[in-house]
Amino acid sequence: MKYLLVAFIGLFSLTSISQNVKLPVDTTVVTSHSVSIKGKNINYTATTGTQPVYNENGEAVASLFYTYYKRSGIQNTENRPLVISFNGGPGSASVWMHLAYTGPRVLKIDDEGFPVQPYGVKANPHSILDIADIVYVNPVNTGYSRLIEEGDKKQDRKDFFGVQADIKYLAGWINTFVTRNNRWLSPKYLIGESYGTTRVSGLALELQNSHWMYLNGVILVSPTEIGIERGGPVEVANRLPYFAAAAWYHNKLPATHQNKDLDELLPEVEEYAINTVLPALVKGGFTDAATKQEVASQMAQYSGISEKVLLQNNLAVPFRYFWKELLREDGGYTVGRLDSRYLGIDAKEAGDSPDYNSELTSWLHSFTPAINYYLQEELNFKTDLRYYMFGPVHPWDRSGDNTGENLRQAMAQNPNLDVLIQAGYFDGATTYFNAKYTMWQLDQSGKMQDRISFKGYRSGHMMYLRAEDLKNANDDIREFIENNLPKEGQSAKYQLN
Repeated sequence: MKYLLVAFIGLFSLTSISQNVKLPVDTTVVTSHSVSIKGKNINYTATTGTQPVYNENGEAVASLFYTYYKRSGIQNTENRPLVISFNGGPGSASVWMHLAYTGPRVLKIDDEGFPVQPYGVKANPHSILDIADIVYVNPVNTGYSRLIEEGDKKQDRKDFFGVQADIKYLAGWINTFVTRNNRWLSPKYLIGESYGTTRVSGLALELQNSHWMYLNGVILVSPTEIGIERGGPVEVANRLPYFAAAAWYHNKLPATHQNKDLDELLPEVEEYAINTVLPALVKGGFTDAATKQEVASQMAQYSGISEKVLLQNNLAVPFRYFWKELLREDGGYTVGRLDSRYLGIDAKEAGDSPDYNSELTSWLHSFTPAINYYLQEELNFKTDLRYYMFGPVHPWDRSGDNTGENLRQAMAQNPNLDVLIQAGYFDGATTYFNAKYTMWQLDQSGKMQDRISFKGYRSGHMMYLRAEDLKNANDDIREFIENNLPKEGQSAKYQLN
């Protein structure tokens, strides 16, 4: 590795909330690297730094830490895609997809995603850097990103910590980044994970309407509701396919279902949830006893949860109870929320929810040392500032979340804008079937359904932690981008059949 450039540009200083450590607001550190992707050597530069957020008066009010990977030797970037990557939380740093999914370096973990020592990073042979440049962005109070506050000067938290505020200031930051790096002519894609899907869905329209920046694609990884209503019976019925997937993984289904592959089992459960469970739930307490008993019996067959427990909960077993109950009689382990392949140990087997999220503790086990090592030792970004894996962003204003409708409207206004949805079957926080529901509800006109696609994987919320899905999911993004790019001379317009 060769260090090319270290430049400190800003006049301001950035102060940590928890430490009296200052960092220049406008900073770049550039290093050069290479990686083998799909058997081909790819040379690239990595730029780490901080770039200001400006208010309406042109004053720097915050600075965001980012990492920008750019393939070397590309003379003309007008046909070179740029992928802008956000994680979620809200309050989560960009570390997750940066060091485990699309970037050129990934965690040293086992093939199923569990921590191994010594900690560290290794080459990612599946990165999308061969076909697209990538920038990983940390919103305010995540990673090294901070508000600019000197002395008595304080920023209004409402300008940053909420659905609408987050979208507004990040759109301005993206505008500045694209201008500084001369990427206005490049095809542009947003990718967001978890709450990041709320963020990028809103950004798609904000960038079009406020910055006149039109995108080519949006990728939603383990999407949230993005403002699409799904409460009551719909929300409860939508749980069953995830229950079935998790129970199948832990061999808790009867042989007739356990012996089926997921590709065969899950469509069957989905149809049952829509056509039988939902109508029974809609009638509530007026569902006749025989029907309720019959539905409970079949749900037990699909979920690994007893009829008795289902009836005690009026067919609506809460997620947290499921994570506690599924293996209660099989060693007393709990299963993970974000990835139900992970097991936990509680103080006692009794109770209605796990003591902790077993998957998250496992992930922090490997991600935290890796990102702190990687940024300072391989990318040469030196600072004593604390890297916030999860930062202080609460209370978060969730009002006015119309981001799903924002995304639909952005697609309607822009014929070039397509959407890819990715989800893991064993994710109990943002379930794969709710992701499908999002896809179905995103455009109720049906006129854009050929521009929205779904891909499922045999892992959880961060499906890319599993080696097989790391390859498959990156290949799906690569295919999405390559198929989405307009052919030379192709106009962005609708045509009558």
